[in-house]
Amino acid sequence: MVADLRLIYASATVDEADARLTELEEKWDAAFPPIAQSWRRNWYRIIPFFDYSPEIRRIICTTNAIESVSMSLRKITKNRGSFSGDKALLKLFYLALMNISQKWAMPLQNWKAALNRFTIQFEDPMPNR
Repeated sequence: MVADLRLIYASATVDEADARLTELEEKWDAAFPPIAQSWRRNWYRIIPFFDYSPEIRRIICTTNAIESVSMSLRKITKNRGSFSGDKALLKLFYLALMNISQKWAMPLQNWKAALNRFTIQFEDPMPNR
């Protein structure tokens, strides 16, 4: 199923993506009906994704820092029954965020190509970082 979902994201146009979603429905709907239903229900949120070039879409798909941080924080609190107080939780989150931030040093693949597309699509100058 993941391969079929990737075909949707890799589509060049909204029409092609819609056709891929229809194929996914035909193939997987009997076993997993909620998945395609969720995609159809939220399709209007996915369509704007195709307004961007493939280089920008690749960056969007591979960089979801907020979701990554949220998952990491949930992971460290999941197995703990309770905390002695707010300060204990804040200390735990602080230490976790320090560890998480060390992973952020990895460069994004194909960033130069995406940066060029950002510059073309959005004329405002981007800050140098």
